Amino acid sequence: MKKRLLAALLCVAMVSSMVIGCGSNSSDTSTDGAAASDEGTDTAEDSTDALNIAIVSSPNGVDDGSFNEDNYNGVLAYIDEHPDAKVTPIREETGVPATVVEKITEIAGSYDVVVCLGYQCAGIGTVAQDNPDVDFILVDSYPTDAEGNTVELDNVYAMLFAEQESGFFAGIAAALETTTNKVAVVNGQPFPSNVNYQYGFEAGVNYANAKLGANAECVELASYAGTYNDENIGGNYTGNFSDEATGKVIGESLIKEGCDIIFVAAGASGNGVFTAAKEAGDVKVIGCDVDQYDDGANGDSNIILTSVLKCMSINVQRQLEAIADGSFKGQNITLKADTDSTGYVKEDGRQQLSDDTIKALDDAFALVKDGTIVPPSSDNGSTPEDFPGLE
Repeated sequence: MKKRLLAALLCVAMVSSMVIGCGSNSSDTSTDGAAASDEGTDTAEDSTDALNIAIVSSPNGVDDGSFNEDNYNGVLAYIDEHPDAKVTPIREETGVPATVVEKITEIAGSYDVVVCLGYQCAGIGTVAQDNPDVDFILVDSYPTDAEGNTVELDNVYAMLFAEQESGFFAGIAAALETTTNKVAVVNGQPFPSNVNYQYGFEAGVNYANAKLGANAECVELASYAGTYNDENIGGNYTGNFSDEATGKVIGESLIKEGCDIIFVAAGASGNGVFTAAKEAGDVKVIGCDVDQYDDGANGDSNIILTSVLKCMSINVQRQLEAIADGSFKGQNITLKADTDSTGYVKEDGRQQLSDDTIKALDDAFALVKDGTIVPPSSDNGSTPEDFPGLE
């Protein structure tokens, strides 16, 4: 619990000091929630906000060390402050959107709050409408109805993050730190969030080449290109978020192509890329969603160059607090640098960036935050070769 709470609070500390960063399976109904509630009783003041919370993850569980776990940390941080609350982690193993929504339909009426993680949970619109007394927190998607239309509901707070911004910072870091002038991004599936990471990374490399004196190339493996809206978008996609073997194959192939820095946004599939980098010995990885420095340990060295963040845990915690105090308001929102919800790790001892690269990132962050630079995303009409701030 204490380790998880530290991780949940880390983003707050990073934001307050302008140090911004991005990000084992559980059973279907884990006992982690009960344990968290019991430990919270020992460390937090008494609370009457006894929310009964479910958190639905798929398929890697709430201990994946990345996306799911960071959101879970937000729930645990809330419970630490409100020890009468409890959480039940629920892992739907298939990752198939229709099956995930069926699972949420099955359990929704048993909880006060259901935290739904990932694009595969988008179809909860009808579930939320059928359960008006249940509040839903939806991460990485907006809710859709039975016909697939996006809806905005009073009992659903749906948060997207501008992954393209964090990907942009990863691209700048990679382009400025590479010694081979070959870098790459590895993604899971071409969901909008992963496409945003890809486009942002490519844009960051292009920006560093055009504005900062870099000369880096983004390497793509044609056999692992992604398809989005029926178009080939290139990149390097594992096909899912739980295939470490394919992740390792892609990592090894990129290293053979000369890549010495790889940005990994592939969930558990990314563990295979980490393994390939560790075995290569002279390759660095940029972590995603959360600070992954601990995952980069490789004997007496570390493969993590930096990590880029989506500050999810603090935003989940904020919405649970809003539910408890009655100020909760359903909405569909995209969280960006202007709320310190995206960024990168520059904390001493948690990254291996040069001082010059950190300064370049800080300068770019300010320009993204004030809207001078608008990195391309899956739906904003610009491209990695043509976006506001590149000209």
